Amino acid sequence: MRIADASYGSNEDGLIWGYRFVPGQPAQPISTDAVAAFLAAPADGDGRGFLWLHFSLSNTGSERYLRRALRMPDAFYDSLRSEVGSTRLELDDNALIAVIHDVLFDSSFDASEVGTTSLCIGPRLLVSARLRPLRSVDQLRAAVRSGQVFRSPVELLAHLLRDQASVLGEILRKCTVQVDRIEDRLLDNRIATDRKQLGALRRSLVRLQRLLAPEPTALFRLLNRPPDWIGRDDIGDLQQAAEEFSTAIGDSAALVERVKLIQEELAALVNEQTGRTLFVLTVVTVVALPINLVAGLFGMNVGGIPLAENPHGFLSVVIGLCVLTAVLAYAAFGRRRD
Repeated sequence: MRIADASYGSNEDGLIWGYRFVPGQPAQPISTDAVAAFLAAPADGDGRGFLWLHFSLSNTGSERYLRRALRMPDAFYDSLRSEVGSTRLELDDNALIAVIHDVLFDSSFDASEVGTTSLCIGPRLLVSARLRPLRSVDQLRAAVRSGQVFRSPVELLAHLLRDQASVLGEILRKCTVQVDRIEDRLLDNRIATDRKQLGALRRSLVRLQRLLAPEPTALFRLLNRPPDWIGRDDIGDLQQAAEEFSTAIGDSAALVERVKLIQEELAALVNEQTGRTLFVLTVVTVVALPINLVAGLFGMNVGGIPLAENPHGFLSVVIGLCVLTAVLAYAAFGRRRD
């Protein structure tokens, strides 16, 4: 019997884990050998319930097994080779094909570390495949292993989408804490390296939002015209998942806008400081202009230099320059303070 172990490894067919769900009972592990027998049995006999099979795309045997043992639309196999793009949820040959995104399992809720899972959902089968483990999928597996009962593959999908929204909400909470700290420092006029941190936060959130924003729309589009095999309770679960995810996306958009406003405020502060520095440099240059001019004139070794024969000539020039500099400094700084 080739049953996937409890680790994140896969068996020779690429199966990481497989579960059989019987109505009203906790799920039981199932091997790839038993899948064909289950799908061949009538739904009201030994084939009661449904299966969840999760495959690793890093194992080259997974796609070979999927094509050999399971009949699924070509759109699902196409999604296995697609690059990270926007979320998809569509009907193909009376099966639901979904491509969802989430942060990687081994990341510290970093919005920039995103992975993809492809799913194919039918009345008796949910197949998921990924290249690297994702947090939301692992949370769903934890719920299954804890004994939670699921009535259909669509309820599993709805639970996965709610876990996905939960992971996104956790990312937003961590980002909000960082933004709050930056905003507090901004109010104290301490802007040291916050611009770089804000820029990285905004880029990560915008990328995550771009990937996940189409998901609620795709769900609502599906709910308008669901396939016949999706029951009323399943539609209600998908509706709830879509609303939770839509709320999380809205919170993400609000946080991105808040980061944008803080960036604009920081830019205004930097411009103000730059203008103040340039003003000081300009005033200092103007104040020092008489000294430089007189020093240049008296430094010329030509005849006829004033006060050259006067024993108090140097002192007279210095006093005159000091008075003139003081008058110019008062005109620049004193009037500005008034």
